[in-house]
Amino acid sequence: MGKILENLHLTLGLGLVLAIALIFGLHGDFAANGALFGQTVLRWLHVFAGITWIGLLYYFNFVQIPTMPSIPAEQKPAVSKHIAPKALFFFRWGAAFTVLFGLLLAGHLGYLVEALTLQPSFQLIGIGMWLALIMAFNVWFIIWPNQKKALGIVPAEDAAKAKAARVAMLASRTNTLLSIPMLYAMAAYQSWPI
Repeated sequence: MGKILENLHLTLGLGLVLAIALIFGLHGDFAANGALFGQTVLRWLHVFAGITWIGLLYYFNFVQIPTMPSIPAEQKPAVSKHIAPKALFFFRWGAAFTVLFGLLLAGHLGYLVEALTLQPSFQLIGIGMWLALIMAFNVWFIIWPNQKKALGIVPAEDAAKAKAARVAMLASRTNTLLSIPMLYAMAAYQSWPI
């Protein structure tokens, strides 16, 4: 078991195998309930991607950003050259897949247009969706382009790197702020569909 757990890809693969066993073990009749099965799988993928996205958002804001000033200068490249780019890869793709699976789920359930246009009975989920869309926009069009400069992935002068780091941090903090009502809207809609 240690060999599996030492390898992230094998760990994730085993987790997927266990999930599939759970699906077939408890919902083996999914062919008779295709719509419910589709909803369940889309919600599962939406939540998995969302945990990846928001988990990394909180890692950046609760751990990395506050800790960086106390890291000695000679050790900062370990974070900026190795950890941050990898975390930002999963961060931005977590955002993209969260939005994709969320939109597919809303479409599958038949309320995509109603939610995005904030129609009665869909306002709460619609607000959550719009907050998530704003956050995903921030990830791809503000945070990531500025982080590429700040981390030296693309060439930039020192002043431009410092400015880019600040812009990325402020957009990331904006996403942290928006994530709190967004998560409420997503979770509460399951109980209070208004």
